[in-house]
Amino acid sequence: MRLDPAAAAAGVRLLTYAEVGSTNVEALLRARGGEQGPLWIVAARQTAGRGRHGRAWVSEAGNLHATLLLTDAAPAPRLPELALVAAVALHDATAEAVPSLQPRLMLKWPNDLLCDGAKLAGILIEGEGRAVAVGIGVNCRHHPAGTGYPATDLAACGAAVSPDHLFGVLSRRVVQRLGEWQRGAGFAGIRRAWLARTQGLGSAIAVRVGERESRGRYEGIDEHGRLLLRSADGMLTTIAAGDVFPLGSPALAMRD
Repeated sequence: MRLDPAAAAAGVRLLTYAEVGSTNVEALLRARGGEQGPLWIVAARQTAGRGRHGRAWVSEAGNLHATLLLTDAAPAPRLPELALVAAVALHDATAEAVPSLQPRLMLKWPNDLLCDGAKLAGILIEGEGRAVAVGIGVNCRHHPAGTGYPATDLAACGAAVSPDHLFGVLSRRVVQRLGEWQRGAGFAGIRRAWLARTQGLGSAIAVRVGERESRGRYEGIDEHGRLLLRSADGMLTTIAAGDVFPLGSPALAMRD
């Protein structure tokens, strides 16, 4: 572990590790010990990385594993918006780091970054009391095989980008988008940016929450970041959490 003095100049402290179990767990452990944040925790490798719903996250060296610890980031009802704030910042950073990829990058609700329709990066938000851990994992050199939703990495997409370089851009972009969300235009500006980057607007999708599934047309997101799904009978439903799949995808066929 070391303190990176370069991060202090950007206004956010940074602790780096060769290996941790999980950057999110490490961040929340520090919060329990009195750390107030903001603080970045970055590891070259995770031994117990996690995705949403407790899924394992491939955490090999060569990928980016980072968590931003925040304290009192926003009133509790607004905290779910953080996933979309972070996702827009991640899209910004990846497009800036690899401009040639920008036309191929899209966001999938609520917080996945796709390249050519395959998952390139994910975000996991976890909180305890006043502390929130914003975990960001980007497949720079490796990606898992045999996943329910197709996965990819930057190298496979033709972009040789180091985790260190990508993190340098990401840390700046996250600060910018957090400032916009907290002190500027609020979530309205983030929502506009999200909708300009989203995949499949107006297309037929399935949304799964556990074993329950809803199908309809993807109408975008509401003023709180919840997905808007219009069913075949015209009813508009708001969904706060779930996994989204395009109708006809192999992941749906595997479970149908």
